[in-house]
Amino acid sequence: MYLNRVIDIELIRWKESINRKPLMLRGARQVGKTSTIRHFSTQFAYYVEINLDENKKFKEVFEKNDSVFEVIEQLSVLCNTRIIPGQTLLFIDEIQVSKEAISMLRYFYEKVPDLHVIAAGSLLEFALANIPSFGVGRVRSIFMFPLSFREFLEAEGEILLLEHLDKSNFNKPLSNPILEKIIQHYKKFLVVGGMPEAVKTYVTTKDLIEVQRILDDIIISFQTDFPKYKITIPSNRLVEVFEAISLQVATKFTYTYPNATLNNKQIKEAIRLLQMAGLIYGVTHSASNGIPLGAEINPKKTKYLIFDTGIFQRILGLQIADLLMSDDFNSINKGNIAELFVGLELIKNADCYSRTELYYWQRERKNSQAEVDYVFQSGKQIIPIEVKAGTKGSMQSLYIFLNEKQLEKGYRLSLENYIKMDSVLIIPIFAAYKFQTAFKSIDGL
Repeated sequence: MYLNRVIDIELIRWKESINRKPLMLRGARQVGKTSTIRHFSTQFAYYVEINLDENKKFKEVFEKNDSVFEVIEQLSVLCNTRIIPGQTLLFIDEIQVSKEAISMLRYFYEKVPDLHVIAAGSLLEFALANIPSFGVGRVRSIFMFPLSFREFLEAEGEILLLEHLDKSNFNKPLSNPILEKIIQHYKKFLVVGGMPEAVKTYVTTKDLIEVQRILDDIIISFQTDFPKYKITIPSNRLVEVFEAISLQVATKFTYTYPNATLNNKQIKEAIRLLQMAGLIYGVTHSASNGIPLGAEINPKKTKYLIFDTGIFQRILGLQIADLLMSDDFNSINKGNIAELFVGLELIKNADCYSRTELYYWQRERKNSQAEVDYVFQSGKQIIPIEVKAGTKGSMQSLYIFLNEKQLEKGYRLSLENYIKMDSVLIIPIFAAYKFQTAFKSIDGL
């Protein structure tokens, strides 16, 4: 069973583009990179897939040949498949094990520009860190993540519901029955998450207990990978930091967490490695006085997001019954899973050809603290976003931000329908993707 992904469309565009460069498919393990490329391969007359980690012969081909034409000829013979520019897709998996193969990508572009070449790897970021200029201007990166909520709805076969959600806005809000139906799917998505294996299991069996077992297996597999990072920090310490971040998701990270065995420097290094592995994303404080938001950041004030809600709820041991039945997540891990969902949706639905930076705003004054969950940049606009896990909650921080920055509009994401309240526009939390998609006018949400 193949799960349709938004990136499928981008791959078709890449295939048909004139000035095409080799693709480097980047993302955490088990987010569906290999299955996506195999599905895409049906667009070609010939398909050659090589795994440099599984078959050392393929690795030797790159190590012992300087000519890209020799590499193509030998791979063709070894795979007994024609490699013809314009007709063949060459997929190099686990490319991180060979620096020579990574360096060769630029020559595919220079010498054989008509050949479609895609590379991927489970721990690719660690290899690229040691080859900072592996293919500047000659290799294009494309980033892949776990399934988004829209992709989850499509996997469930809810195409009409998805189309209805896409068309909804302030002028055409959702009817109560439709709103309730989407909320139920949203709650299930928080439990299942977007890891393809977990989604497939749920879609085919509707067995949430088995989904939990699948998520446990995925967590163990990621932890098993920690020793491969080739670092001085023991793998069990990486587990410690990963779990500490999980407990502090969507709150400013503090290094003085309970039972810490590492000093601040070691914790920072562990965080850097977890970010490279694609397991966590940073949300950095920005003063937000103007565009770009990244010009006024304070790295000392950073929140972190775990890469998947399903993984998050398993690590914390949240009660899935509470997630499915409750309409107020504030009592469930202080509602942080809702803020996590929004942050991940902003990342997943952004431009897949660049990394997405997330920001938040915080004012720390005695007896007058305020925080806006996300500060988003759209063109020349600064858009503050406050997340509410249920349908209630004060918006005092949002109003403070609007007043201080002299902005006309802010947004609240919650389980409510589309509502306009003076300077605050309320939209359903599961429509967070609209901030990043082709909706040119934010007012058109």
